[in-house]
Amino acid sequence: MAESKKTMWGGRFAENPDDFMVEFGASIDVDIELLDVDIDGSVAWVKALGKAQLLTETEATAIIDGLDGVCTDLRARIADGSFVPDRTLEDVHMTVESMLIDRIGETGAKLHTGRSRNDQVALDERLYLKRAIPFLADRIAGCQQAIVEKAKHHVEDIVPSYTHLQQAQPVRLAHYLLAWFWMLERDRGRLNDCLERVDVLPLGSGAVAGSGFPVDRAYLAQLLGFSKISENSIDAVSDRDFMIELVSGISITMMHLSRIAEDLIIWSTAEFGFVCLSDRYSTGSSMMPQKKNPDSLELVRGKTGRVYGDLVSLLTVLKGIPFSYAKDMQEDKEPVFDAISTLDGCLRIVRGVIEEMTFVSERMLGSFDDAVFATDVADYLTAKGMPFRSAHAVAGSLVRWSVENCTPMRSIPLSVFRDFSPLFDEDVFYLFDLVKSADRRSLDGGTGREALGKQLKKAISILMRESGDEPQN
Repeated sequence: MAESKKTMWGGRFAENPDDFMVEFGASIDVDIELLDVDIDGSVAWVKALGKAQLLTETEATAIIDGLDGVCTDLRARIADGSFVPDRTLEDVHMTVESMLIDRIGETGAKLHTGRSRNDQVALDERLYLKRAIPFLADRIAGCQQAIVEKAKHHVEDIVPSYTHLQQAQPVRLAHYLLAWFWMLERDRGRLNDCLERVDVLPLGSGAVAGSGFPVDRAYLAQLLGFSKISENSIDAVSDRDFMIELVSGISITMMHLSRIAEDLIIWSTAEFGFVCLSDRYSTGSSMMPQKKNPDSLELVRGKTGRVYGDLVSLLTVLKGIPFSYAKDMQEDKEPVFDAISTLDGCLRIVRGVIEEMTFVSERMLGSFDDAVFATDVADYLTAKGMPFRSAHAVAGSLVRWSVENCTPMRSIPLSVFRDFSPLFDEDVFYLFDLVKSADRRSLDGGTGREALGKQLKKAISILMRESGDEPQN
């Protein structure tokens, strides 16, 4: 252990660290996730060193080939379970460098010329997220696709909408489902916005003051696919805003998935019975044979709190760190990895639930209370010249009369309607039709059939454009 440590740290220390300090300070178990991007960053760095004539062509080739061998070897050992990390090497960066030196000799020790682990880890994290964000965006799009496909089949079905979990107005079921689509569309937009902040090359910033060697950073950015170069070396090695922004966006997406889950959990109860969940996304009870529990959705709801914890953890780690780098930042990766993995899993579950669930149209129709037509009654009076606030009061009084007399609104005699306002006529009874009520909301964005058709067409167009199936304007 002593020899390995001194190899990496040089001659500054007369003693090796405490054994538990070695365990306490190691992050290899977590940051081995960065292996591929760490190798990619190192290969680019070697090419930049060669371009700057800091490595000979022979040395650069030997190091690049060696890095490829290290990556292949490590991947195989991780896959078969034989990889046992040397915690004296702390992290993935030192592990790769040590294995490289073992593989090709002292030439491998030239890899770190002009580079610090500070700008190296900042690069690795950004490279990792440049790949993870499009992956998550595709997962969201997959969930949206499932929503759109389900909506296509339920344009004609009418369901109660709710405010305060009380019946509000009739809406087409497809309109309700597409509310989820637009919610997730904002989530996808947030991820893509975050990608702009991720897309900044920190490599070349060194430990804090910048590299002391004439490495071409524009060339590095080109090699690694970055569109921008960091402007300040201190900021570059200390910045983790992009990670906070991503986990914040993931947290919002998780909140949205939790709300979808909550709707479906409620709708799947015996009391509602609007939806039947697939057996493949439900579980039973260890005691009660009749139970069919929506555990998949409850787990999505529960894991939302876990991701919130990841965000708070990241914010708390970073809140008191002076510029620029401190070891606290080692704790930045685990919450990010966890948030990405959790969102990935939850999106897969929600997509599967939506694809395989079935709606019970008869149950939805049978659940309506005639009071849902109260807004139609108020609008009817308003269209005949009564101020809306007065019409609102009349409609509310009619609802009260309906409840007190145990009479559905559609069955109230015309004479009673006229007791409340002389503006009522026989045509009031045309109001009490669920489909017509929904279709009166025909402005763009409403639940009317024509407006819904436009909305559905736009949602389909967005997904086609994102998948490349529709030409860009």
